[in-house]
Amino acid sequence: MTERLITSLTNDTVKAVRALHMRKERETTGTFLAEGLKFIGEALDQGRAPRMLLVGQDARPHPLLDRAKAETLKAGGEIVVVTHAILEKISRRDNPQTVLGVFDQAYAPLEALNPDSAPCWVALEQVRDPGNLGTIIRTADAAGCGGVILIGDCVDPYSVEAVRATMGSVFAVSITRTDPDAFLAWRKTWPGSVVGTRLDATVSHRTAVMRRPSLILMGNEQAGLTDRLAAACDVNVKIPMRGRADSLNLAIATGVMVYAATDDL
Repeated sequence: MTERLITSLTNDTVKAVRALHMRKERETTGTFLAEGLKFIGEALDQGRAPRMLLVGQDARPHPLLDRAKAETLKAGGEIVVVTHAILEKISRRDNPQTVLGVFDQAYAPLEALNPDSAPCWVALEQVRDPGNLGTIIRTADAAGCGGVILIGDCVDPYSVEAVRATMGSVFAVSITRTDPDAFLAWRKTWPGSVVGTRLDATVSHRTAVMRRPSLILMGNEQAGLTDRLAAACDVNVKIPMRGRADSLNLAIATGVMVYAATDDL
């Protein structure tokens, strides 16, 4: 098994991997960084071997690590052994994971999606917070959703922060990017209900009719769903606020909506 050792913090490979914290570099290379053996295992279970596997010198032997190394090499990837200091530099953490992976990004084309393949889907308009997006991807995975559709100027789902928040679900959930015009044209063919969420809606999320497959459409964290996309929904609903808070965190609200749409499964 061929492994390359790197000990210099100024090595070009170290610089290239660390640069994946920047969106421009991720878009240029079409790759992203995932941290931890659990994440690597989730990727392998989905048939996604890393392009590069970085293993700390102090990484403990583990059957999953052996599998990761074998599948990386089988897929034509590279194994790089690095020092603890390099892991800290790449992850920007004082207590980094001992195994990191560089993976190819994967986006599903909008026209290739099969709405009937799942009871519920999620579409997000201009979501801006990577933690919210990552949590929503994880929630979509847990609820058995078909995928997450990103509309307009959304945060990068492959940012390090978003990937961390998915807890590995980034490898299991279909992710699609599109613009509002393309989404609205495609939405006309949707066979089930398209359900929007608005603070000014009058229908409760619990009483709304959601015909499957349901497409849950959520808006931006600050501004909410735009009028244009809200008008394209079959129904707009609100989640009742019974306390002093006037709204829910976007990821929490999405979770409430997804489970409302699938609670009898």
